[in-house]
Amino acid sequence: MLSCKAQKEGAASVGEEIEDLVLVDHDNFTNIDSFETRVIRDTKSLRKFYSQINQTRKPGLPVPTVDFSQHILVLLCLGEQRGEKIPVLSKLKETDQGMTIALEVLEKEKNGESTVQPIYFPFYLYKLPLVDKTITFQRVDQ
Repeated sequence: MLSCKAQKEGAASVGEEIEDLVLVDHDNFTNIDSFETRVIRDTKSLRKFYSQINQTRKPGLPVPTVDFSQHILVLLCLGEQRGEKIPVLSKLKETDQGMTIALEVLEKEKNGESTVQPIYFPFYLYKLPLVDKTITFQRVDQ
């Protein structure tokens, strides 16, 4: 239990921890093959994203219920990844007008030696308390 906490603390070393950041949905297999970050502020945009990823799924993923009067969503599509990755988000800078979020993509720990690395096209959907600021993303490469 202590090792997991230590890994989380060490992983977000780029910026400050983002309070109240909650993972709402995640899947390793989508039809989005390029890196993309997006802020979703309304139900229509959320449904549009899910209709895009559900085009190749039967049954499709359910659209999460979100109260957009209290929350916004941060969407990360990592594009093609070899092996499983974990995104780590941290706050780099915050002003009255905007917030810059650092995105670092880390390797998921392996449970043994595997020479075959499957290809994933993951997405991650996070919920944040509503902020009336411009949110920008800065990718941090290792």
